[in-house]
Amino acid sequence: MFADTKAFSGFAVDDLPKAQEFYGETLGIRTSEEHGLMTLHIADDRPTLVYPKPGHTPANYTVLNFPVDDIDSAVEELSTRGVEMERYEDFEQDDKGIFRGGGPYIAWFKDPAGNVLSVLQEK
Repeated sequence: MFADTKAFSGFAVDDLPKAQEFYGETLGIRTSEEHGLMTLHIADDRPTLVYPKPGHTPANYTVLNFPVDDIDSAVEELSTRGVEMERYEDFEQDDKGIFRGGGPYIAWFKDPAGNVLSVLQEK
């Protein structure tokens, strides 16, 4: 029934202008705003809806993953842009905050609303 629909995902934030600054300027993603909603225009025309939600509670899971070719460079670039990597007790992360055990290499960070995002690199 939905096999050919152009489905898209979305998530909430508490402050849309802050989110637009973070995603547009800090992460360098093309954004647009219409009717009080923001769209992230991710490569290959993969839109993601970002919407304001009063009383927003941040997701405690990863809402958006960014595949990269070189995770070390990506983490360094994020750090120079003021983004801090998250640390989790359940994962042995290196001094940069990168988890290199099992699955892809991955490092987590948060947007201004506290939602969890990641950069990841296939091994």
